[in-house]
Amino acid sequence: MTAQAVAAANATGAVQAAVDVFTDGACRGNPGPGGWGVWLRWGDHEKELHGGEPHTTNNRMELRAVIEALGALSRPCQVRLHTDSQYVQKGMTEWLPGWKRRNWRTAGGDAVKNADLWQALEAAAARHSVEWIWVRGHNGHDGNERADQLANLGVESVLAGGGAGR
Repeated sequence: MTAQAVAAANATGAVQAAVDVFTDGACRGNPGPGGWGVWLRWGDHEKELHGGEPHTTNNRMELRAVIEALGALSRPCQVRLHTDSQYVQKGMTEWLPGWKRRNWRTAGGDAVKNADLWQALEAAAARHSVEWIWVRGHNGHDGNERADQLANLGVESVLAGGGAGR
């Protein structure tokens, strides 16, 4: 969402107060069974989401967590998205414009890995005003630790024969 669109949505009340979103991905083996976890917090309201895939990578699960988080928001929001993935944070704040300009190629000419998920993430983020916040993983950050627990629940659901949970 452009700055002008966010300002207009704020003026009409279409954008909600800031939602704190904490996301994480996990993988047992890389590739291997993986999971994603999301903890959304808005005032006194909280929501937890998790799911997984039987054969994936950690980076795909990091991306999937953010896509699922943003997709769970029912209307445009100001989002403070906390991730321990520099891949996600830098991808959205630094690398994405160049990839698009080069038709989903890296500066070295290779195809961008996980382009399907990057495109889905770009579309999901377009509805919102997102602040991309990197946090150090496994360092006692409450939101990140909770998202990590949920991502591991996603892995466990896959190993138990489940899959995409909520």
